This record gives sequence, structure tokens and C-alpha cells, in this order.
Amino acid sequence: MIIRSVTRSALSGTVALAIGLLVLLPSSRPAAADSRSDPAVRAPGLPRVPAVAGTPGVHGSAGSPGTPGTPEKNGKTGTPGKPGPHGSPRPVSAAHGPAAAAHGPASAPEADMDRALLYRPGTHARPKPGTPAPPELSALSWLVADARTGEVLAAREAHLKLPPASTLKTLFAITALPRLAEHSKHTVTEEELDDIGPGSSTVGIVEGESYEVADLWRGVFLSSGNDAVRALSKMNGGWDSTVSQMRKKAKQLGALDTHVVSPDGYDAPGQVSSAYDLSVFARAGLASPEFVRYSSTVDAEFPGEGGIVNTNRLLSGEDGVEPYRGLIGVKNGFTSDAGYTLIAAAKRGGRTLLATVMNPQWGGVHAVYEEARELLDWGFTAGKRVVPVGTLKPPPPPVPPMPPTSPAPAGPGSSPMAKVAGAAPGARSVTVARAEHNDSGSGFLVPAAFVSSACLAAVGLFVVRRSGRRRPGEEEIIH
Repeated sequence: MIIRSVTRSALSGTVALAIGLLVLLPSSRPAAADSRSDPAVRAPGLPRVPAVAGTPGVHGSAGSPGTPGTPEKNGKTGTPGKPGPHGSPRPVSAAHGPAAAAHGPASAPEADMDRALLYRPGTHARPKPGTPAPPELSALSWLVADARTGEVLAAREAHLKLPPASTLKTLFAITALPRLAEHSKHTVTEEELDDIGPGSSTVGIVEGESYEVADLWRGVFLSSGNDAVRALSKMNGGWDSTVSQMRKKAKQLGALDTHVVSPDGYDAPGQVSSAYDLSVFARAGLASPEFVRYSSTVDAEFPGEGGIVNTNRLLSGEDGVEPYRGLIGVKNGFTSDAGYTLIAAAKRGGRTLLATVMNPQWGGVHAVYEEARELLDWGFTAGKRVVPVGTLKPPPPPVPPMPPTSPAPAGPGSSPMAKVAGAAPGARSVTVARAEHNDSGSGFLVPAAFVSSACLAAVGLFVVRRSGRRRPGEEEIIH
């Protein structure tokens, strides 16, 4: 009787243990994706491309025609004050007010990812509630940005490819300035001056005379001298070499709208840039103390010519244009194909803004300065109450592709990856890394072993019970 009771208790306990282990077994479900090895989820930190929202604003109106003046020449003769070949200004719209506020403040990565917005036609701005919209201008293309952060505050047709005129000299300067010692001298040859285009602006370089590099740079920035550009290009390795260097520099900065044919900005077939690219060049220049010193110089002495005055009237105040407070350059230009162009940088209250204006359609010779003034005023007034619509920073390098996942090789050392994994301590293949996070099989081993042991114990106890039964004819012995 005692043996039978013990047997029953052990058998019941074994069955209970087996049922409990079966309940505790992990359910079979697909393994979670491994973010370290799955290319689809390998970079969770990359920002999403934000949606672009905007509501049409009021249409801009054209200004009144101005009176002709005496422009800075750098190309074929044009008629100042006359609307350009593109016709009258088109209506513009700005995304502002509640529609823009719905975005909230944009983080720097979001601004970086929003590059496509500036390629879309029209005016783009995102002032927060209570902040005025940017001014309505007649220029075919314009842009205003924070020079320190590179954030584009507002823009119109930012990537429209247009002739740049002498504003292209900013790209020439950031390309050649670091390569030429300031106090080195150069003797000008007849060959350098022969190819200067008719109607070009010059500083008055004379064949056979020697000039310091610093004087030549003042001739470039103040007088917009194409003759000075020719001399500096000769020192920089030649005209064609300088063109190649400028093209390479533009590409490095992410300025992909620019095609350089003539380093001085003189009209040439196929030579174009954009308000975006010119702003990129100016921002790069402002990082150089030499560039800032030359571009912000109002007047200077030039050998053999006496005094020269900066043709940027927003800086010098010439011809009745009121100087802009805090202006630090950068460059103006004019040709008959380009119209009037200007890149202006100003600093106020520890903040530096850039405004680029290309080819105003109304307002005469001074319209480019007044429209740049309006952009700078708006930028300083709006302050940080504007959500950026883009960035002047170059795009980040592409993320390298992850190696493709593949089954493990048939034999040890049969693939280059296996050899590398075997040679490097701690190295493992992608397949191994994925397998480490798969819980569909290895989790069953320990519970299954317990269940098997329990079943074997139950069978053993059953046999003991059977052997302990009384045979027929035997008397039960009770002690």
C-alpha cells in the first residue's frame, strides 16, 4: 500500500511538472529584425524628409521704372533701367501664417533634407505667426540666408540659372586667394591684356608694370577690374587652369548650378550661376579674413591710378544710394545679358546675413541695391522667427551601402569574407550577427530536455508500480 501511494504521488507530480513546462514554453513567432545587420533598418538616426506645406499669398506688383544711370560695365553694352529679356515679374507666393506655423521649428537635419523645396518655382518662406512675409521684389531670382548657420530664410527661384556678371568674381576669389601670396609681385604682359572683352570694367593695369597681389585684389573687389582678374589668373596657373579650378571648387561646395567659362564673369555662351550658388560662394568667402578685408574696403590707392572707389554703392554710398549700416561687402555686377546682380552681406547684433539679388526687372540702376536692402531689413527684423526653407551647406556624403546578406559558405575559408572573419579577432559575418538575435529555435532546447526527463521518470515509476502489484495467491504482509 505504501509503495502504491508513493507511486501515485510521484506520477502526479511528474505529470504536473510536464504540463507546467509546456505552458512556459516560448511561443513560436518571427524573430525581430536586427537593426545592425538589416540594410532596411540599419540607419534609424537618418532624418525623414519633411512634408512641404504652403498657402498662396498675395501677388507681387511691379515697381515703377527708374531713370537710366551709369552702370558698372562688364560685357556687351545694355540699356540700364529697361526690363530684362525675361519680361515682367511673375506673381509670387509665400508659405506663411498658420500653414507655415504647422511645421513648428525645423531642426538642422530637417533643413538639410529640405533641399528639394528650393528647386520648386516661386517664393518660399516660413515666417512664424506674427512675423511679416518677405518683401515682394521684381528680381528674377533672390535669396536671403544666415551666413553663420547657412540657413536659407527665404528665396525666390533660388536655383534658376542666370548669367552672373561680376558676382562670379566671388568664386574666382575663394579659388585663387589661398594660392597667391599677398605681397608677391607680378609683371603684366601684353598677352594678358589682349583678350579682355570689349566694354569690360578695368582698374587700369599697364603692360610692363609690376603689381603686388594685394593691389590686384583691390582692383578686383573695388573696381571689378577684368584686367586684374587676367593678371591674377596668369599667376594662378593660367586662364584655362583657373577655369578648371573654379569649376572644381563650385562642385566641392555643392554649387551645381554654376558653369564657369570666363573667370571674370564676362558674358560667355553657357556661363551661368544662380542666387543659391552665389550665396554659397559668398558664405565661403566670409570665412576668410582676407576676403572680408578686400570686399569691405570702400576706397584705396592703386598704383598709377590714384584713388579707386568700390563700385558696390550699398557700401560706398555713391550715386545717391544710402549706405547700408553694417555692410561688409561682397560683390556687385552688370552685363547686358545678366542685368544688375548683387551679393550683399551685413552684420548686426552678432548676426551676419547674406542677400543675393539677380536681375531686377524694374527700378533702374539702383533697384538691385534697394531690393537687397529690403531683404536684409526683413531678415534682421524677422530674426529667429522664421523656419528655414533650406541650407547653404553642402549635402552630406552618401551613406555607403551595407554588404549583402548571404548564406554561410559550405566549407571553412571558402569565401573572402570567411577568411577575413577568421583572421580578425571578434569578427563575425552578417549571417552570424543575424542568427544571434533569432529566438525561434534555441529557446526550446532546455524546456524540451526537462519534458523528456519528466516523461522518462513517469515511465520508470509506472514500471515500479506494476512490479509491486500482488501476484495471485499471495497474501499481503502487514507489519
